[in-house]
Amino acid sequence: MTYIFRPEENVDDFDKVYYPGFNFSKETQIKELHYREVCSLELSEGDLIKLTNSDGGSSVLLFAVGEEGEDAGSLLSTQTLPAVKLDEQVSISAEYLSFLASKHSHLQNICCRSVFDKATLAQENYLIRSQGKLTLWLAFPVPVDAIEQGGGGTVHIEHTRKNQTDEYPLPKPLGEIVQEFRVASGTAQAYQVKAGEYIQVIDIEGRQCSDFMAMSQAALKQGKERYIDSTVTRTMVGRAYPAPGLYDKFFDQDMQPLLAVVQDTVGRHDTFALACTARGYEERGFPGHLNCSDNISRAYEPYGIQPRQAWPAINFFFNSTIDPHTNHLSSNEAWSRPGDYVVMKALQDLVCVSTACPDDIDAINGWNPTDLQVRVYSKDSNIPKAIAHRPFTESEYNMTIESAFHPRTSALTQSFSVARDLWLPTHYEATSAIEEYWACSQRVTIQDMSSLRKYDIMGPDAETLLQLAMTRDVSKLSTNRGFYSLMCSETGTVIDDGTLFHMGPHLYRWCCGSEESGRQLKSIAEENNLKVWIKSLWSAMPNLAIQGPKSRELLAKLLFVQPTQPLLENVKWFGFTIGRLYDRNGPLFMLTRSGFTGELGYEIFCDKEAALPIWDAIMKEGEAFGITPMGGEALNIKRIEAGLMVAANEFPPTVDAFEAGLGFAVDLKKKHFVGREALVRHSEAPKVQLVGLHLEGSEVPHHGAPIFYGRNQVGVITSAVRSPELDKVIALARVAVEYKELGTALEVGCLDGHMKRQVASVCSIPFIDPKRERARA
Repeated sequence: MTYIFRPEENVDDFDKVYYPGFNFSKETQIKELHYREVCSLELSEGDLIKLTNSDGGSSVLLFAVGEEGEDAGSLLSTQTLPAVKLDEQVSISAEYLSFLASKHSHLQNICCRSVFDKATLAQENYLIRSQGKLTLWLAFPVPVDAIEQGGGGTVHIEHTRKNQTDEYPLPKPLGEIVQEFRVASGTAQAYQVKAGEYIQVIDIEGRQCSDFMAMSQAALKQGKERYIDSTVTRTMVGRAYPAPGLYDKFFDQDMQPLLAVVQDTVGRHDTFALACTARGYEERGFPGHLNCSDNISRAYEPYGIQPRQAWPAINFFFNSTIDPHTNHLSSNEAWSRPGDYVVMKALQDLVCVSTACPDDIDAINGWNPTDLQVRVYSKDSNIPKAIAHRPFTESEYNMTIESAFHPRTSALTQSFSVARDLWLPTHYEATSAIEEYWACSQRVTIQDMSSLRKYDIMGPDAETLLQLAMTRDVSKLSTNRGFYSLMCSETGTVIDDGTLFHMGPHLYRWCCGSEESGRQLKSIAEENNLKVWIKSLWSAMPNLAIQGPKSRELLAKLLFVQPTQPLLENVKWFGFTIGRLYDRNGPLFMLTRSGFTGELGYEIFCDKEAALPIWDAIMKEGEAFGITPMGGEALNIKRIEAGLMVAANEFPPTVDAFEAGLGFAVDLKKKHFVGREALVRHSEAPKVQLVGLHLEGSEVPHHGAPIFYGRNQVGVITSAVRSPELDKVIALARVAVEYKELGTALEVGCLDGHMKRQVASVCSIPFIDPKRERARA
């Protein structure tokens, strides 16, 4: 038997291996409803819904619609809940009300019920039983005062079907289906797809590989076979396989694009190995075993395509690894979970084939080959580009979405990359990174930073919780002030970093880099029996960075504040104010004096519906100051010059706060916080230290490049870039304390580390503006 979570009792009664990342239940489907979101569930009579308020302190609205669009609330066991009119709910965003109205024309006649409230504790649950066939809608409302008074939350939803089946439910269709079929285990099926149509390959039960191939119909008509060429594709996209985004295409031998990857919920596939072959099984002692290559040849035979003993293929869900030291290609169980899928858009008329791999003699299919499902959607389906974002291994995925500022940024660039659950610009087409860098240094820039995680921590024990979690003294933080702090593990390693703002009595806002912050805060609160709510704002509070020496002058043109809030000129470094755009009736936002560039700068946090008016006003007023939109590439240059650290680079999971160069954010005078004892020990006998390096030459070493003193490796590069202002290559590096002194001559290993060396010398950080006078100006 396989268990989803680690057993805590009677361990001997359980399997030795468990799968925290897989939900193997066929009866119960799990999803999460986040702050400011709406979702729907299709229910039948007898179905059971369990709602768990993960964060507590917030309500959720429910309403039911019958098969004819009528109010079906009487078919739910929710009659005792408070009733409200849906069209009167100003706390539901206008965009969602418009969406719901398009689905149900009688929105004004639908009565909704409110479950949970401000007094609800974290992990409280509510059960709903359906008494008929209906669509249940759930909406997470946004309080009108959320910017000032806090908000956020998550509701965990479990849907258990009364009429249980032996099959896993398929994901909801993404558009108009024009073809759909099941590929039985150990078989293959060929199918024709027109240009513009979308192909979805679905792993029904999880951990099942599927070989895929596509032939150009135009080439076949000319007597030629032109199909996906993995080598050409890897060369063109510069990676092992395409992914949603800029480098998304599969190419043929003539370097012509055949398909574009649009969505991917797994992100782990293979393009190096062949589809399994008869010979491969024979050489392992299994003659006559079913194999994908023969299956592909048989499926393609009606189209006049020549058979092959070994077919090259795109091996979806195949988990392969190439060892960087031995170049050995190995494989293991697939990462795909039940219902995971890949979506591609056909760029030509194609003849495709999909297999359900029959391999049952090793781990690639979890030792249990199963079926696959294929759907083809019409070209009018307009499926957006997205990948799956899972905050934690056991989390249900959320597909990446566009930021609230995307309607403006997408008009200026096509270069986007994934930042947690959002697509954010890497650079802008009219400027690119270097011009954006100089604009930030000399004038003013605007940047979408909405992927920051935000948590509102509120309640009588909020300060107590934060004192236990943070490495700095929260009791010293006045209202309208903030500071940079860390959250550490018991071993002193950095779980997350961010900025904590004191919003008001018993109310704080933590702006950070990872969802691990929320998990850590909840764990500490539970362990200490604290009365506090930790509410995640997810992507419901977009934010902009306004950075550069002209940022204050620009903001003075558009900021209005009430007398109860600090004026712009009185907002010092890490302070904040609550203001409005132009006047007392303008959109509300939180303005903080913070940033990640080392320059004078501010950040704006607002509601989604205020995002575009705020962007437009900043760009309009910024014309006089030469404002320039800035992407992630320029930001990376600025943050390295400023000596600012990021997760994975300067503080991976095994590095403590002092080793990461973050000792300035650790207050060991505090009597207690998580990780303090370990950090005290480490501070007394440090082994490594973060330093700066000036490198000779113009080559920029990669993250993780080894640093040598003679033949001995004494450190690693954590981040490196060519500094436009210094006109030299600089790097942040973690080195043994014996080599930390300024001016120490070291060498960066290139190629194998010894065949080529780049001379470097230890220097102080920040590289520019060591006293941070620009940011404090």
